[in-house]
Amino acid sequence: MESQIFELQYALDTFYFLICGALVMWMAAGFTMLEAGLVRSKNTVEILTKNVALFATASIMYMICGYAIMYGGDLFLSGIAGGDTLVEDALAASAENGFGGDSVYSAASDFFFQVVFVATCMSIVSGAVAERMKLWAFLLFAVVMTGVIYPLEGSWTWGGNDVFGLFNLGDMGFSDFAGSGIVHMAGAAAALAGVLLLGPRKGKYGPNGEIRAIPGANLPLAALGTLILWMGWFGFNGGSVLKLGDIASANSVAMVFLNTNAAAAGGAVGALIIARIIFGKADLTMLLNGALAGLVAITAEPSTPSALQATLFGVAAGVIVVLSILALDKIKIDDPVGAISVHGVVGLFGLLIVPITNPASTFIGQIVGAATIFAWVFIASLIVWGILKAVIGIRISEEDEYEGADIAECGMEAYPEFIR
Repeated sequence: MESQIFELQYALDTFYFLICGALVMWMAAGFTMLEAGLVRSKNTVEILTKNVALFATASIMYMICGYAIMYGGDLFLSGIAGGDTLVEDALAASAENGFGGDSVYSAASDFFFQVVFVATCMSIVSGAVAERMKLWAFLLFAVVMTGVIYPLEGSWTWGGNDVFGLFNLGDMGFSDFAGSGIVHMAGAAAALAGVLLLGPRKGKYGPNGEIRAIPGANLPLAALGTLILWMGWFGFNGGSVLKLGDIASANSVAMVFLNTNAAAAGGAVGALIIARIIFGKADLTMLLNGALAGLVAITAEPSTPSALQATLFGVAAGVIVVLSILALDKIKIDDPVGAISVHGVVGLFGLLIVPITNPASTFIGQIVGAATIFAWVFIASLIVWGILKAVIGIRISEEDEYEGADIAECGMEAYPEFIR
Protein backbone atom coordinates (compact mmCIF):
# COMPACT_ATOMS: atom_id res chain seq x y z
CA MET A 1 0.00 0.00 0.00
CA GLU A 2 2.78 2.44 0.90
CA SER A 3 4.47 1.77 -2.43
CA GLN A 4 1.23 2.51 -4.26
CA ILE A 5 0.79 5.77 -2.34
CA PHE A 6 4.36 6.72 -3.16
CA GLU A 7 3.89 6.05 -6.87
CA LEU A 8 0.66 8.04 -6.92
CA GLN A 9 2.26 11.03 -5.21
CA TYR A 10 5.30 10.72 -7.47
CA ALA A 11 3.07 10.88 -10.54
CA LEU A 12 0.97 13.74 -9.15
CA ASP A 13 3.92 15.89 -8.06
CA THR A 14 5.76 15.28 -11.32
CA PHE A 15 2.67 16.21 -13.32
CA TYR A 16 2.18 19.34 -11.21
CA PHE A 17 5.79 20.37 -11.82
CA LEU A 18 5.38 19.92 -15.57
CA ILE A 19 2.12 21.88 -15.75
CA CYS A 20 3.57 24.74 -13.69
CA GLY A 21 6.69 24.69 -15.84
CA ALA A 22 4.54 24.98 -18.95
CA LEU A 23 2.78 27.99 -17.40
CA VAL A 24 6.13 29.64 -16.70
CA MET A 25 7.26 28.87 -20.25
CA TRP A 26 4.11 30.70 -21.40
CA MET A 27 5.54 33.76 -19.63
CA ALA A 28 8.07 33.89 -22.48
CA ALA A 29 5.14 34.76 -24.73
CA GLY A 30 4.08 37.40 -22.23
CA PHE A 31 7.48 39.07 -22.16
CA THR A 32 7.65 38.90 -25.94
CA MET A 33 4.26 40.54 -26.44
CA LEU A 34 4.81 43.13 -23.71
CA GLU A 35 8.17 44.21 -25.12
CA ALA A 36 6.94 44.14 -28.72
CA GLY A 37 4.10 46.41 -27.72
CA LEU A 38 6.29 48.91 -25.87
CA VAL A 39 8.95 49.40 -28.54
CA ARG A 40 8.53 51.31 -31.80
CA SER A 41 7.29 49.40 -34.83
CA LYS A 42 10.71 49.58 -36.51
CA ASN A 43 12.20 47.45 -33.70
CA THR A 44 9.48 44.80 -33.40
CA VAL A 45 11.03 41.93 -35.38
CA GLU A 46 14.33 42.28 -33.51
CA ILE A 47 12.65 42.13 -30.09
CA LEU A 48 10.64 39.07 -31.17
CA THR A 49 13.80 37.39 -32.42
CA LYS A 50 15.64 38.12 -29.18
CA ASN A 51 12.95 36.65 -26.99
CA VAL A 52 12.54 33.41 -28.91
CA ALA A 53 16.31 32.99 -29.34
CA LEU A 54 17.07 33.69 -25.67
CA PHE A 55 14.64 30.99 -24.58
CA ALA A 56 16.37 28.49 -26.83
CA THR A 57 19.80 29.64 -25.66
CA ALA A 58 18.81 29.38 -22.00
CA SER A 59 17.45 25.88 -22.50
CA ILE A 60 20.68 24.67 -24.08
CA MET A 61 23.12 26.39 -21.73
CA TYR A 62 21.26 25.32 -18.59
CA MET A 63 21.34 21.76 -19.90
CA ILE A 64 25.06 21.91 -20.72
CA CYS A 65 26.33 23.37 -17.46
CA GLY A 66 23.86 25.68 -15.67
CA TYR A 67 21.89 23.01 -13.82
CA ALA A 68 25.09 21.24 -12.73
CA ILE A 69 26.57 24.50 -11.41
CA MET A 70 23.39 25.43 -9.55
CA TYR A 71 22.49 22.10 -7.97
CA GLY A 72 25.48 19.84 -8.54
CA GLY A 73 25.52 16.83 -10.80
CA ASP A 74 26.66 15.89 -14.26
CA LEU A 75 27.08 18.17 -17.23
CA PHE A 76 24.73 17.71 -20.19
CA LEU A 77 22.18 16.23 -17.72
CA SER A 78 23.82 12.83 -18.18
CA GLY A 79 22.91 11.96 -14.60
CA ILE A 80 19.16 12.20 -15.26
CA ALA A 81 18.03 8.67 -16.00
CA GLY A 82 14.88 7.44 -17.68
CA GLY A 83 12.81 4.30 -17.98
CA ASP A 84 13.26 1.49 -15.44
CA THR A 85 16.39 3.05 -13.97
CA LEU A 86 14.40 6.15 -13.05
CA VAL A 87 11.76 4.07 -11.25
CA GLU A 88 14.39 2.07 -9.40
CA ASP A 89 16.28 5.21 -8.35
CA ALA A 90 13.11 6.89 -7.10
CA LEU A 91 12.00 3.87 -5.08
CA ALA A 92 15.50 3.41 -3.66
CA ALA A 93 15.67 7.04 -2.58
CA SER A 94 12.24 6.74 -0.97
CA ALA A 95 13.26 3.65 0.98
CA GLU A 96 16.54 5.24 2.07
CA ASN A 97 15.02 8.49 3.27
CA GLY A 98 11.77 7.04 4.59
CA PHE A 99 8.69 8.02 2.62
CA GLY A 100 6.81 10.46 4.78
CA GLY A 101 5.15 12.78 2.33
CA ASP A 102 8.30 14.60 1.19
CA SER A 103 8.55 16.01 -2.32
CA VAL A 104 9.05 13.22 -4.82
CA TYR A 105 9.18 13.88 -8.53
CA SER A 106 11.10 13.15 -11.70
CA ALA A 107 14.52 14.78 -11.97
CA ALA A 108 13.65 15.64 -15.57
CA SER A 109 10.57 17.57 -14.41
CA ASP A 110 12.73 19.45 -11.91
CA PHE A 111 15.12 20.48 -14.68
CA PHE A 112 12.27 21.60 -16.90
CA PHE A 113 10.78 23.70 -14.11
CA GLN A 114 14.17 25.26 -13.33
CA VAL A 115 15.13 26.03 -16.92
CA VAL A 116 12.06 28.16 -17.58
CA PHE A 117 13.07 30.30 -14.57
CA VAL A 118 16.46 30.88 -16.18
CA ALA A 119 14.80 32.04 -19.38
CA THR A 120 12.55 34.37 -17.37
CA CYS A 121 15.58 35.99 -15.79
CA MET A 122 17.15 36.60 -19.19
CA SER A 123 13.90 37.94 -20.65
CA ILE A 124 14.11 40.82 -18.18
CA VAL A 125 17.34 41.97 -19.81
CA SER A 126 15.80 41.97 -23.28
CA GLY A 127 13.34 44.78 -22.71
CA ALA A 128 15.72 47.10 -20.88
CA VAL A 129 18.30 47.14 -23.69
CA ALA A 130 15.74 47.29 -26.47
CA GLU A 131 15.98 49.45 -29.60
CA ARG A 132 19.74 50.00 -29.61
CA MET A 133 21.62 46.78 -28.77
CA LYS A 134 23.16 44.45 -31.34
CA LEU A 135 21.29 41.16 -31.55
CA TRP A 136 24.36 38.92 -31.53
CA ALA A 137 25.98 40.77 -28.64
CA PHE A 138 22.80 40.19 -26.65
CA LEU A 139 22.73 36.49 -27.49
CA LEU A 140 26.39 36.03 -26.59
CA PHE A 141 25.69 37.63 -23.24
CA ALA A 142 22.71 35.29 -22.83
CA VAL A 143 25.10 32.32 -23.19
CA VAL A 144 27.17 33.50 -20.21
CA MET A 145 24.22 34.74 -18.16
CA THR A 146 22.19 31.54 -18.40
CA GLY A 147 25.15 29.17 -18.34
CA VAL A 148 27.24 30.68 -15.53
CA ILE A 149 26.17 33.98 -13.91
CA TYR A 150 22.62 33.03 -12.92
CA PRO A 151 23.40 29.39 -11.99
CA LEU A 152 26.22 30.46 -9.67
CA GLU A 153 24.07 32.88 -7.66
CA GLY A 154 21.33 30.26 -7.71
CA SER A 155 23.74 27.77 -6.16
CA TRP A 156 24.25 30.14 -3.22
CA THR A 157 20.52 30.55 -2.64
CA TRP A 158 18.27 27.69 -3.77
CA GLY A 159 21.30 25.39 -4.12
CA GLY A 160 22.32 25.99 -0.49
CA ASN A 161 26.06 26.42 -1.20
CA ASP A 162 28.32 28.91 0.56
CA VAL A 163 29.06 32.18 -1.24
CA PHE A 164 32.58 31.58 -2.59
CA GLY A 165 33.08 29.39 0.50
CA LEU A 166 32.79 32.39 2.82
CA PHE A 167 29.26 32.38 4.27
CA ASN A 168 25.89 30.71 3.83
CA LEU A 169 22.90 32.90 3.07
CA GLY A 170 20.43 30.35 4.44
CA ASP A 171 22.18 30.36 7.80
CA MET A 172 21.81 34.13 7.92
CA GLY A 173 18.04 33.94 7.51
CA PHE A 174 17.78 34.69 3.80
CA SER A 175 14.57 33.49 2.16
CA ASP A 176 13.28 33.93 -1.38
CA PHE A 177 10.35 31.59 -2.02
CA ALA A 178 10.06 31.87 -5.80
CA GLY A 179 12.69 34.37 -6.86
CA SER A 180 11.99 38.09 -6.30
CA GLY A 181 15.74 38.45 -5.88
CA ILE A 182 17.17 35.25 -7.32
CA VAL A 183 15.36 35.62 -10.65
CA HIS A 184 13.91 39.12 -10.97
CA MET A 185 16.45 41.35 -9.25
CA ALA A 186 19.24 39.31 -10.85
CA GLY A 187 17.79 39.95 -14.30
CA ALA A 188 17.46 43.65 -13.51
CA ALA A 189 21.07 43.82 -12.28
CA ALA A 190 22.30 42.34 -15.55
CA ALA A 191 20.05 44.73 -17.47
CA LEU A 192 21.32 47.76 -15.53
CA ALA A 193 24.93 46.87 -16.32
CA GLY A 194 24.08 46.66 -20.02
CA VAL A 195 22.07 49.87 -20.05
CA LEU A 196 24.86 51.85 -18.37
CA LEU A 197 27.34 50.77 -21.06
CA LEU A 198 24.84 51.23 -23.89
CA GLY A 199 23.60 54.68 -23.06
CA PRO A 200 20.11 56.01 -23.85
CA ARG A 201 18.28 55.83 -27.17
CA LYS A 202 18.87 58.70 -29.55
CA GLY A 203 16.40 61.49 -28.90
CA LYS A 204 15.30 60.19 -25.51
CA TYR A 205 16.84 63.11 -23.62
CA GLY A 206 17.14 66.67 -24.85
CA PRO A 207 20.26 68.88 -24.68
CA ASN A 208 18.97 70.56 -21.55
CA GLY A 209 18.11 67.32 -19.81
CA GLU A 210 14.44 67.28 -20.76
CA ILE A 211 12.83 63.83 -20.94
CA ARG A 212 11.10 62.95 -24.21
CA ALA A 213 8.53 60.19 -24.18
CA ILE A 214 8.99 57.52 -26.86
CA PRO A 215 5.62 55.72 -27.03
CA GLY A 216 5.32 52.06 -27.92
CA ALA A 217 3.81 50.99 -31.21
CA ASN A 218 1.18 48.51 -29.99
CA LEU A 219 -0.38 48.98 -26.57
CA PRO A 220 -3.02 46.25 -27.12
CA LEU A 221 -0.11 43.83 -27.54
CA ALA A 222 1.50 45.16 -24.36
CA ALA A 223 -1.75 44.66 -22.44
CA LEU A 224 -2.03 41.11 -23.79
CA GLY A 225 1.54 40.40 -22.75
CA THR A 226 0.84 41.60 -19.22
CA LEU A 227 -2.20 39.38 -18.87
CA ILE A 228 -0.22 36.40 -20.18
CA LEU A 229 2.47 37.11 -17.58
CA TRP A 230 -0.19 37.43 -14.87
CA MET A 231 -1.51 33.99 -15.80
CA GLY A 232 1.94 32.42 -16.09
CA TRP A 233 2.89 33.72 -12.66
CA PHE A 234 0.53 31.20 -11.05
CA GLY A 235 2.90 28.51 -12.30
CA PHE A 236 5.93 30.57 -11.27
CA ASN A 237 4.83 30.94 -7.64
CA GLY A 238 2.52 27.95 -7.36
CA GLY A 239 5.07 25.51 -8.71
CA SER A 240 7.60 26.74 -6.17
CA VAL A 241 5.61 24.95 -3.46
CA LEU A 242 7.27 21.91 -5.14
CA LYS A 243 4.45 19.47 -4.50
CA LEU A 244 0.71 19.00 -4.50
CA GLY A 245 0.08 15.43 -3.32
CA ASP A 246 -1.14 16.01 0.25
CA ILE A 247 -3.64 18.25 2.05
CA ALA A 248 -1.11 20.68 3.52
CA SER A 249 0.64 21.19 0.19
CA ALA A 250 -2.63 21.56 -1.72
CA ASN A 251 -3.75 24.21 0.75
CA SER A 252 -0.41 26.01 0.41
CA VAL A 253 -0.71 25.99 -3.38
CA ALA A 254 -4.21 27.46 -3.16
CA MET A 255 -3.00 30.22 -0.84
CA VAL A 256 -0.08 31.01 -3.14
CA PHE A 257 -2.43 31.32 -6.12
CA LEU A 258 -4.77 33.57 -4.12
CA ASN A 259 -1.99 35.85 -2.89
CA THR A 260 -0.33 36.03 -6.29
CA ASN A 261 -3.55 37.29 -7.84
CA ALA A 262 -4.27 39.64 -4.93
CA ALA A 263 -0.82 41.27 -5.15
CA ALA A 264 -1.13 41.77 -8.91
CA ALA A 265 -4.52 43.39 -8.47
CA GLY A 266 -3.19 45.63 -5.71
CA GLY A 267 -0.20 46.62 -7.83
CA ALA A 268 -2.39 47.55 -10.78
CA VAL A 269 -4.69 49.69 -8.66
CA GLY A 270 -1.83 51.31 -6.76
CA ALA A 271 -0.03 52.29 -9.97
CA LEU A 272 -3.22 53.54 -11.60
CA ILE A 273 -4.04 55.80 -8.66
CA ILE A 274 -0.53 57.26 -8.26
CA ALA A 275 -0.33 57.84 -12.02
CA ARG A 276 -3.65 59.69 -11.90
CA ILE A 277 -2.33 61.85 -9.07
CA ILE A 278 0.96 62.64 -10.84
CA PHE A 279 -0.10 62.86 -14.49
CA GLY A 280 -3.79 63.67 -14.16
CA LYS A 281 -4.56 60.76 -16.52
CA ALA A 282 -4.99 56.99 -16.33
CA ASP A 283 -1.63 55.86 -17.76
CA LEU A 284 -1.99 52.37 -19.27
CA THR A 285 1.74 51.61 -19.27
CA MET A 286 1.97 52.41 -15.56
CA LEU A 287 -1.09 50.25 -14.90
CA LEU A 288 0.57 47.33 -16.68
CA ASN A 289 3.86 47.79 -14.88
CA GLY A 290 1.98 48.13 -11.60
CA ALA A 291 0.39 44.70 -12.03
CA LEU A 292 3.79 43.20 -12.80
CA ALA A 293 5.30 44.99 -9.81
CA GLY A 294 2.72 43.44 -7.52
CA LEU A 295 3.58 40.02 -8.94
CA VAL A 296 7.32 40.56 -8.45
CA ALA A 297 6.85 41.78 -4.87
CA ILE A 298 4.79 38.78 -3.73
CA THR A 299 7.11 36.28 -5.40
CA ALA A 300 9.59 36.37 -2.51
CA GLU A 301 6.96 35.03 -0.10
CA PRO A 302 3.46 34.25 -1.42
CA SER A 303 2.56 31.53 1.08
CA THR A 304 2.56 33.26 4.49
CA PRO A 305 0.72 36.61 4.00
CA SER A 306 -3.03 36.91 4.26
CA ALA A 307 -4.90 37.93 1.13
CA LEU A 308 -5.29 41.46 2.55
CA GLN A 309 -1.58 41.71 3.29
CA ALA A 310 -0.75 40.49 -0.21
CA THR A 311 -3.04 43.14 -1.69
CA LEU A 312 -1.43 45.89 0.38
CA PHE A 313 2.04 44.69 -0.58
CA GLY A 314 0.90 44.90 -4.18
CA VAL A 315 -0.44 48.43 -3.76
CA ALA A 316 2.88 49.54 -2.28
CA ALA A 317 4.76 47.88 -5.14
CA GLY A 318 2.53 49.64 -7.70
CA VAL A 319 3.32 53.02 -6.17
CA ILE A 320 7.04 52.23 -5.91
CA VAL A 321 7.37 51.17 -9.53
CA VAL A 322 5.83 54.39 -10.88
CA LEU A 323 8.12 56.53 -8.73
CA SER A 324 11.12 54.40 -9.68
CA ILE A 325 10.44 54.69 -13.42
CA LEU A 326 10.24 58.48 -13.09
CA ALA A 327 13.39 58.60 -10.95
CA LEU A 328 15.47 56.50 -13.37
CA ASP A 329 14.36 58.72 -16.23
CA LYS A 330 15.56 61.78 -14.34
CA ILE A 331 19.06 60.33 -14.03
CA LYS A 332 18.98 59.33 -17.73
CA ILE A 333 18.83 55.58 -17.33
CA ASP A 334 16.81 54.70 -20.41
CA ASP A 335 14.71 51.57 -19.93
CA PRO A 336 12.05 51.34 -22.68
CA VAL A 337 9.82 48.88 -20.80
CA GLY A 338 10.51 49.76 -17.16
CA ALA A 339 12.15 46.38 -16.50
CA ILE A 340 14.80 47.64 -14.08
CA SER A 341 12.16 49.29 -11.91
CA VAL A 342 9.65 46.43 -12.07
CA HIS A 343 12.08 43.60 -11.48
CA GLY A 344 15.00 45.30 -9.73
CA VAL A 345 13.63 47.97 -7.42
CA VAL A 346 10.45 46.06 -6.65
CA GLY A 347 12.39 42.79 -6.47
CA LEU A 348 14.40 44.31 -3.63
CA PHE A 349 11.19 45.53 -2.00
CA GLY A 350 9.77 42.01 -2.22
CA LEU A 351 12.79 40.59 -0.41
CA LEU A 352 12.64 43.19 2.35
CA ILE A 353 8.98 42.54 3.22
CA VAL A 354 9.43 38.77 3.66
CA PRO A 355 10.20 38.98 7.43
CA ILE A 356 6.88 40.78 8.00
CA THR A 357 4.99 37.52 7.49
CA ASN A 358 7.71 34.86 7.60
CA PRO A 359 9.52 34.75 10.97
CA ALA A 360 12.03 32.21 9.62
CA SER A 361 13.69 35.04 7.68
CA THR A 362 15.53 38.08 9.04
CA PHE A 363 15.92 41.62 7.74
CA ILE A 364 19.71 41.33 7.99
CA GLY A 365 19.63 38.06 6.07
CA GLN A 366 17.43 39.58 3.38
CA ILE A 367 19.69 42.62 3.01
CA VAL A 368 22.85 40.51 2.84
CA GLY A 369 21.22 38.15 0.36
CA ALA A 370 20.00 40.99 -1.84
CA ALA A 371 23.40 42.70 -1.77
CA THR A 372 25.17 39.44 -2.63
CA ILE A 373 22.90 38.69 -5.58
CA PHE A 374 23.03 42.22 -6.95
CA ALA A 375 26.79 42.66 -6.51
CA TRP A 376 27.67 39.36 -8.19
CA VAL A 377 25.29 39.66 -11.12
CA PHE A 378 25.95 43.36 -11.73
CA ILE A 379 29.75 43.11 -11.58
CA ALA A 380 29.93 39.87 -13.59
CA SER A 381 27.53 41.28 -16.18
CA LEU A 382 29.43 44.56 -16.39
CA ILE A 383 32.61 42.62 -17.15
CA VAL A 384 30.94 40.48 -19.83
CA TRP A 385 29.17 43.46 -21.42
CA GLY A 386 32.49 45.36 -21.32
CA ILE A 387 34.35 42.58 -23.10
CA LEU A 388 31.63 42.34 -25.74
CA LYS A 389 31.71 46.11 -26.22
CA ALA A 390 35.47 46.07 -26.73
CA VAL A 391 35.52 43.04 -29.04
CA ILE A 392 32.43 43.28 -31.24
CA GLY A 393 30.54 46.33 -30.00
CA ILE A 394 27.16 46.16 -28.32
CA ARG A 395 25.32 49.09 -29.91
CA ILE A 396 24.00 49.40 -33.43
CA SER A 397 25.10 52.41 -35.48
CA GLU A 398 23.26 55.72 -35.30
CA GLU A 399 22.01 55.19 -38.86
CA ASP A 400 20.71 51.71 -38.05
CA GLU A 401 19.04 53.00 -34.91
CA TYR A 402 17.28 55.65 -36.98
CA GLU A 403 16.15 53.13 -39.59
CA GLY A 404 15.27 50.56 -36.95
CA ALA A 405 16.88 47.38 -35.64
CA ASP A 406 14.46 45.26 -37.69
CA ILE A 407 16.11 46.06 -41.01
CA ALA A 408 19.64 46.37 -39.62
CA GLU A 409 19.63 43.16 -37.57
CA CYS A 410 16.96 40.95 -39.15
CA GLY A 411 16.46 42.25 -42.68
CA MET A 412 12.67 42.45 -42.41
CA GLU A 413 9.88 44.54 -40.94
CA ALA A 414 7.02 43.53 -38.67
CA TYR A 415 4.53 45.78 -40.46
CA PRO A 416 5.86 46.14 -44.04
CA GLU A 417 2.58 47.55 -45.36
CA PHE A 418 2.92 50.64 -43.18
CA ILE A 419 5.16 53.55 -44.08
CA ARG A 420 7.07 54.95 -41.12
